[in-house]
Amino acid sequence: MAPEPPLLSMSGITKSFPGVRALDGVDLDVLAGEVHCLLGQNGAGKSTLIKVLAGAHQPDGGTIRWRGEPVTLRSPIAAMRLGIATIYQELDLVEHLSVAENVHLGHEPTTAGFVVRRGTARASTAALLRRLGHPEIDPARLVGELSAAQQQIVSMARALSHDVRLIVMDEPSAALDPDEVDNLFRIVGDLTADGVAVVYISHRLEEIRRIGDRVTVLKDGRAVAGGLPAKTTPTRDVVALMTGRNVEYVFPERPAVRERGRPVLEVRGLAREGEFAPLDLTVHAGEIVGLAGLVGSGRSEILETVYGARKPVSGQVLVDGRPLKVGSVRAAVRAGLGLAPEERKAQALLMLESVTRNVSVSSLSRFSRIGWIDRGAELAAARAATRELSLRPDNPAVPVRTLSGGNQQKAVLARWLLRGCRVLLLDEPTRGVDVGARAELYAVVRRLADEGLAVLLVSSEVPEVLGLADRVLVLREGRVVHTAPAAELDEHRVLDLVMEGSPAS
Repeated sequence: MAPEPPLLSMSGITKSFPGVRALDGVDLDVLAGEVHCLLGQNGAGKSTLIKVLAGAHQPDGGTIRWRGEPVTLRSPIAAMRLGIATIYQELDLVEHLSVAENVHLGHEPTTAGFVVRRGTARASTAALLRRLGHPEIDPARLVGELSAAQQQIVSMARALSHDVRLIVMDEPSAALDPDEVDNLFRIVGDLTADGVAVVYISHRLEEIRRIGDRVTVLKDGRAVAGGLPAKTTPTRDVVALMTGRNVEYVFPERPAVRERGRPVLEVRGLAREGEFAPLDLTVHAGEIVGLAGLVGSGRSEILETVYGARKPVSGQVLVDGRPLKVGSVRAAVRAGLGLAPEERKAQALLMLESVTRNVSVSSLSRFSRIGWIDRGAELAAARAATRELSLRPDNPAVPVRTLSGGNQQKAVLARWLLRGCRVLLLDEPTRGVDVGARAELYAVVRRLADEGLAVLLVSSEVPEVLGLADRVLVLREGRVVHTAPAAELDEHRVLDLVMEGSPAS
């Protein structure tokens, strides 16, 4: 008798976005009743692959087979009808609707095709919640009133309200405490015992060994290993598979060991509940300090809190020894802080405005005369700032939306140079930037530091942090687990630390 085909088979899946090849011929086979773990660094292609599987993205090439038959997943509804459900890390629940309404959203039990049977919906929701080990959740309660862990249970109940045969779980334990993780694993065990397959995404290798059957590792949009035994493959082997790269990083030479300049940025006991624990750090004049960690480790939240965009529950930020008013962007900017955020198009740039206005927007008072902007002075200052960074084209009158990603990032940096910032906060500085432009940006950041700027850097690319920073703080689940000069670390060591944890040092 011929062996039964995989429940799901994805072969040669490709997907490109402008300037980025997110998936480059990925293969993935999932068997009925197994937990198949998907591993890879940030940017490896995991999210894109599961969105193709969920019908949210259409692949450019490749084939998908479901129970041996080729299928086209044109929408999330089409995937759900086949029996494929996806529970994203960022839960897509409607907060102002009840638990029962969320669970049955889009397939409400009705009478005569249009009258919703609310009692039936609540009863079936209660049965699903009991199955999931959470009978205390009231089906009539608004989802927005629930904890993060309870909301995740509701999302799982919604998946199970369909005739689901495969569930994708994206970082399902991220918001759970140990007891809740145990319950999650019990649920997964019950599902697989019934023949349901689970694709499980997690950065926690201890979870993979505990719950997984097989592992596929993605790197730079490719599956570099498939079908590895989850419980017996050594951690070092998995980390080695995740760290090999096709992209070459060209970093400027790090200055020779020298005496640190004076402290410019000091963070003392800064904390935000549920995001990062009390943190101490110092960045000296001429120093680049990198924060390395996985998504959810608190990296970006730290930068935004230092900048005043988030209000801490404790701690203080000092610039040149003077404390800032916490939770105030205006106070931070006046003290000399500048932020280049992760989503520069949405959070930093005025896409319909000129380069000139984007560069000058934080310094307009310099060019204002009794309520009027001196356009000539504004243009001259913007031109000087952009030329210092070799922004191309050398025409600050053009709309910023016409620039490449690297030159858009230079426009953000030019804004803070014009403002005369003392501390530069960089969040994912080369996201969406091609390889050649990356090298230029690295050189710019290094030169700015050499000229006395204090730089605090966040990047999902571990080689970027190690190649650019002088000193690195490794974060895991909101806590600093290791601090060392960048020259004393390598990519394997950092990934070991962020995935397995380490005593603080």
